[in-house]
Amino acid sequence: MTTWETPQSLFDALYREFHFTIDVAANTENHKCVRYFTVETDALRQNWSHDVFWMNPPYGRGQNVYAWVKKVYESAVAGGVGACLLPASTDTKWFHEFCMKASEIRFVSDRLWFSLDGRAQRANHASIVVVFRQNDLGTPRISSIKNYRPPRQKLFARTA
Repeated sequence: MTTWETPQSLFDALYREFHFTIDVAANTENHKCVRYFTVETDALRQNWSHDVFWMNPPYGRGQNVYAWVKKVYESAVAGGVGACLLPASTDTKWFHEFCMKASEIRFVSDRLWFSLDGRAQRANHASIVVVFRQNDLGTPRISSIKNYRPPRQKLFARTA
């Protein structure tokens, strides 16, 4: 299975702000937090409402992005705080039903470079970071953020 790993520099910038406690859509090779859910642990059946969660869900062809974004929204309503990296698909049902009720939508400038099975690969779509906080849901604040891309040779170097 092909996996697109979150760019470490983007995650690090967001981690400094949110201090995530769990990565809810990961595998044993690409998790960004010590605690994480995998396909085997079925994140959509777990309770995220007591965590500060990071989510970069599977969103390729045949994936159910709607279910992932719905879970984020419901988890925030129940008390969780979360940020998720999503394609900037502003014409989708999940965007209008859930992202438009988020706390923030941050449009990422330029295309992100993901690690695709260990190699740097430029995304074929624009990206957004959507933030959900229980006490701040409603009409999202809209902003633009840089993509935090380091020099090419440091694209996927892990930091402590």
